[in-house]
Amino acid sequence: MSIALAIVVLAAGVWLVWAFNTGVKLRNQQREAWSAVEVQLKKRHDLVPALVECVKGYRAQEEKVFREVAEARTGNEAGLVRGLRGLLAVAEAYPELKASENFRQLTTQLVAIEDDLQYARRYFNGSVRDFRNFAETFPTVLVARAFQFVPAEFFEVENVIERAVPEVKT
Repeated sequence: MSIALAIVVLAAGVWLVWAFNTGVKLRNQQREAWSAVEVQLKKRHDLVPALVECVKGYRAQEEKVFREVAEARTGNEAGLVRGLRGLLAVAEAYPELKASENFRQLTTQLVAIEDDLQYARRYFNGSVRDFRNFAETFPTVLVARAFQFVPAEFFEVENVIERAVPEVKT
């Protein structure tokens, strides 16, 4: 009887260590994934002033758009996206700007950063999903609660308008 009890206690101990280590691994993966999102947001944040300066030289009357982009840089993600859209719309009105090598390089960098940001968001959300599965399913939920493993919220679009299908005007 005591051998069977020792085996059960040992198995429970091994499982507890495994579950704890898995929770730590998933928590760290989630943190690392969020860091990747922040890196891409910082890259975009740093690119915006160069893009604004490039476009500014072509049209001083579009000051409102430039001001909105600058304000959005210090505000939220949705505001920055709207500001960038406005800035690129201004650039559409100037074929010589679109042909500028500097502008092309900056917009190419912006597209690459947006692609990387989209990938980072997906990776983060996948990490959150995995951590949530661990923290919300039985029996690992017991370990998650005992050691206060709390998954983050999914990265979602902040503005309901941005979720809507965009209207294409021709």
